[in-house]
Order: sequence, then structure tokens, then C-alpha cells
Amino acid sequence: MNEGDLTGDGGVFKKILKASKPGALEPTDSLPNVDVQYEGRLAETNEVFDSTREDNTVFSFEVGKGSVIRAWDIAIKTMKVGEVAEITCKPDYAYGEEGSPPDIPPGATLIFEVELLACKPRKGSTVDSVVAEKAKLEELRKEREAAAAKREEEKKKREEAKAAAASRLQAKLEAKKGGGKSGSKGKGMK
Repeated sequence: MNEGDLTGDGGVFKKILKASKPGALEPTDSLPNVDVQYEGRLAETNEVFDSTREDNTVFSFEVGKGSVIRAWDIAIKTMKVGEVAEITCKPDYAYGEEGSPPDIPPGATLIFEVELLACKPRKGSTVDSVVAEKAKLEELRKEREAAAAKREEEKKKREEAKAAAASRLQAKLEAKKGGGKSGSKGKGMK
């Protein structure tokens, strides 16, 4: 699901403000490191409490590692590079009832406008290794498709051969029926 209630309990709601271009990258196991720009507001007052846009900075983290609030781990996985989304986070998916940063009231519902700028491989991996892995997977997919097409072609040939054999057999049977009548007449005349 790319938009709407991402958790099924209303805890994280995502609304796409700007869609990504077709074919845009998205966070995956091989591209878990993301760069985002965001603005965070309090839902009750619409007051901005944090923003990377003011100073044009980029916030980077690895999706799914728990280094950000749960809502972000859930929502960012559904985004593609270039997408801008509004993510509304209930307290259970943000900072909870306690432990909020000083400028966020305990139990606050938060709204983030997030733009996914980039997806990158883990440290130690290279873009080349990820590209090579994707190319290898694409090649395997093509091989499977070719093998399936070959099996389908062989099946079609077997069915055609069966149909041709059945047709020849039918023709022989009809010839025997027709030939048997004329053959018996011919034997009777001798």
C-alpha cells in the first residue's frame, strides 16, 4: 500500500503530495540507506518543530533499523525517490506518551512532510555491486522466462504432434472402413 492507513490502526497515515517519476528507486534490502528532507509540525497547532528545509540540509538514515521513529520506518519503505508525502503519526508510532524531545508535547500527533531524495546501498557495498546484483537478478528472470517459453513451445509441438497422429489414425480408420467395403466386393467378384 502506498497511500492511506499504512498500519491498519490509523497510527501512520500517508498522503502523497507529489508522485515520483516512473521507474524511480525505492528503499530495498540492497538500498536501505535513504536521504530525506522534511518538515515536522504538531498536528494540534500546525507549529513547525523541526525542519531540514530551513537550512537546506539532508537527513540520512538506514530504513528498518529503529534509528528513527517507527512511523518513518513504516512510511519511508513505501516511498520512491522524488516522492513527497505527508505522514501523520499517532503518538504510539512517534515519541509515545513520554520521552518526547523538549519541543514536542508528550502524546502529540505529528505531521511530517517528507521528500525522499535518494536510496543508497549499505556502507561497504558499492553502487556497482548493487547494479551488478540487479543485473544478475534480471538475467535470471530472463532465463526463467526463456525456459518457460521453451517449455510452452515444446508442449505446443507435442500437442500438434498428437493432433497430427490422431488425424492420421482417423484417416486410416476411415480408409479401412471405406477400403474394407470395396475390398470385400472385390473379393466376392473373383
